Amino acid sequence: MFSVIGILVLGISQLMEVRAGQAIPIFDGKTLNGWEGNTNNWRVESGAIVAGSRERRQPHNEFLATRREFGNFELRLQYKLEGTNGFVNGGVQFWSQRVPNNFEVSGYQADLGAVTDGNLYDESRRNRNLVEAKKETREKVLRPGDWNDYRIRAEGAHIQLWLNGVKTVDYMESDKTIPERGIIALQIHGGAWTKVQYRNLVIEELPETTSP
Repeated sequence: MFSVIGILVLGISQLMEVRAGQAIPIFDGKTLNGWEGNTNNWRVESGAIVAGSRERRQPHNEFLATRREFGNFELRLQYKLEGTNGFVNGGVQFWSQRVPNNFEVSGYQADLGAVTDGNLYDESRRNRNLVEAKKETREKVLRPGDWNDYRIRAEGAHIQLWLNGVKTVDYMESDKTIPERGIIALQIHGGAWTKVQYRNLVIEELPETTSP
């Protein structure tokens, strides 16, 4: 994991210039440089990317997305989710695309919150869980209302998720039409009094593969 000082030394221009085999922060801890979205909601507080508030209802889903796309990768990050009165939820989109003329993003999602932590969901595409984390695993490892570690590895048709160091998803995509490249986007789900935070986002690009 990179320290805050290490992130700052890299410099803004380097953050999105990721090379295969090299783990690089994609958030500098201070600004949203390299990202795009509704900055009336998405912001930086205390070294984290933050959206929403426990004092007001989030009207609909919103996503903060990287300005560049990624192919095969391994992403590590931490998230913290708080909220009440509704579907308190967020997620990390990958190999995704923004839906034209809409606030939605379509693609794979490493889900979090509302008893979905550790699930692999297909957002605004097949609209269903592709893999659900085991309930007993989630209950054992999840730290509700505190910082949790997520590790996402997407390599060809093979997708794996780890929640706080425990693997929850080992999935092979059978649909050969599904893109293996796209943006990464952070989600806050609509419909609840919710605050979501993401920090320490570090990505390693992996060599390209050819799915069988």
